[in-house]
Amino acid sequence: MKSPVHVAVVGGSGSGKTWLAEKLAAALAPRAERLSLDDFYRDLSQLPLAEREVVNFDNPAAIDWEKFRAVIGAMRVGENLGLPVYDFSTHTRNKSPRIFLPPPLVVWDGLWLLHHDWLREKFALSIFVDCGAEERFYRRSERDVRERGRSFESVRCQFLEHVQPMHERFVEPQRSQAQLIVVSPFAEAQFDGLVRKLLYFCQSEATVKT
Repeated sequence: MKSPVHVAVVGGSGSGKTWLAEKLAAALAPRAERLSLDDFYRDLSQLPLAEREVVNFDNPAAIDWEKFRAVIGAMRVGENLGLPVYDFSTHTRNKSPRIFLPPPLVVWDGLWLLHHDWLREKFALSIFVDCGAEERFYRRSERDVRERGRSFESVRCQFLEHVQPMHERFVEPQRSQAQLIVVSPFAEAQFDGLVRKLLYFCQSEATVKT
């Protein structure tokens, strides 16, 4: 069985990369599904909760890259695979993996999908989502308060102390590694054009390196 075609959607926290990846996968269904680098955060169950909450989750060192490399390397179209599932409320990995049947196209979203040389080689197409810091903070604060039980003040402090400094150090440099740059918020015409590009590109791609 051949490997799926992998597409990377990269951008800062709150940039809209997850929204874009989900919309692209939906537009290309059933031949595409979306996965997230977020599920590959390291399991911190061995640490007390107070220590977990002060870990810098905006540094790529927080990702279990060995696990990610093993999973993406093992993917074969139509062959079941176990994927990790991360619980952001406890900063731990669920004990039961997600059973995933890879389609021909996998659309990934993540902060650092273009950070490593070996990883960039996995993607047939890479997209960087450009979004200003003020808009990213507004979106992140809404999400973390609503979905992750955070207080607005804790989100603000984390954004200023961790998120934005790490964005400038690790996320923004990936702009030069991406094949396409899109601006968020997205215009409908921009999204439609991206879908057409992706369809044309993927139809011409047989496989990528594994």
